[in-house]
Amino acid sequence: MLKLFTLYYQANKFRIRSLSAEGGWVFVGQIAGITGSLVLVRVLTEYLNPEQYGQLALGLTLAGLVNQTISGGITAGIGRYYSIAAEKQDLDSYLLATRYLLAYATLVVVVIAVILIGGLYWLGYTRWICLAAAALVFSVLSGYNSALGSIHNAARQRAVVAFHGSLDAWLKILLTVVVMHVLGTSSTAVVIGYACSSLLISVSQLFFMRRTIQYPEQYTILVNHQRWMPKIWEYSLPFSTWGIFTWAQQVSDRWALQAFVTSSDLGKYAVLFQLGYAPVALITGMAMSFLGPILYQRSGDALDSDRNASVHRMVWRLCQFSVMVTLLCFVIALALHKHLFTLMVATEYRQSSWLLPWFVMAGGLFAAGQMLTLKLMSEINPAKMTIAKITSALIGVLLNVFGAALAGVEGVVGALVAFSTIYFFWMMILARRLTVQI
Repeated sequence: MLKLFTLYYQANKFRIRSLSAEGGWVFVGQIAGITGSLVLVRVLTEYLNPEQYGQLALGLTLAGLVNQTISGGITAGIGRYYSIAAEKQDLDSYLLATRYLLAYATLVVVVIAVILIGGLYWLGYTRWICLAAAALVFSVLSGYNSALGSIHNAARQRAVVAFHGSLDAWLKILLTVVVMHVLGTSSTAVVIGYACSSLLISVSQLFFMRRTIQYPEQYTILVNHQRWMPKIWEYSLPFSTWGIFTWAQQVSDRWALQAFVTSSDLGKYAVLFQLGYAPVALITGMAMSFLGPILYQRSGDALDSDRNASVHRMVWRLCQFSVMVTLLCFVIALALHKHLFTLMVATEYRQSSWLLPWFVMAGGLFAAGQMLTLKLMSEINPAKMTIAKITSALIGVLLNVFGAALAGVEGVVGALVAFSTIYFFWMMILARRLTVQI
């Protein structure tokens, strides 16, 4: 075995070293980001009471809507088509198409902002206007941040991605505290701090991009961007189509709790979500940001059956690994949830720590399902997920409402586990069914 390993290493040492360096940067960046997000929870629970934390959770659902339906879909298309544009040596046109798409997305958000703020004023909900405005500004800036990060990641500039990912997490802590000291402790001040962090990170990413990717001097001669825009948009459209439904599933737990229990219970639920579900999502993001560009390059334009089959095998191995890690993390959370809450949150949030393992389970199953989507995205076939995404999201909304009505926070946690299980098995069916078509 040792001899075989040595021979394999000698034959592939340059590739192994390259992937190890990339993986190391992704690992460092995501660990720093996860640590920063956990520290942020600790800081915010010291400044905000559970009711204010619940208001923050509701306010951020608006930013989530923009991300799911507008910027998130475009970012997915931007990231997927970078390798194809690079292979065709047409990055200049691709980057110009990216700028136009982001400009259109910003215009849509501005229209939404005008309608929403006008509606809130007309209905008399003036106390929500500042929070809504801050959330919409944050959504635009975080969309730019995500798109620029997607390009850097697709170009496999892992050090740049790791630097900005970790910096963003810690800047949020610093700027949020500063803004709260200036404007007072409130959920609006927290979102303003988030927006300031996204702005600084976007500027920094743009600076790095101008140093690493050559921009054309005369945009007027670049007509090929009209060829890239419809391709990127066609790929992105399914993400935006199901985005409204997945957003509804992701926020229905908070709004259902707001309707059936107190804002204080909602705040405690939000803390549990950030400590149990969100870290798993961040780890999944780490794996997908590392492996996505590799799989996209391997599949290319997805017309070669052998390349597609290779991607299929890799994705299923990743899925199996994700399930094993989920079970391990569930057992650890089951044994240590009290100690973790003593360390990470203020005293008034600790009595619900026993629910933490179930958030970990839900996050892990959803993450395993997300791993399987890499296969469909590598094949430039995200539309195949549309029915599954929409239907499972609607089921998740119904489960959240019934769970909140019947059992409050505990009911919503059960609904989250049930939704993640349904989503995971549906993605398994889709991934296996499409294997026949390779």
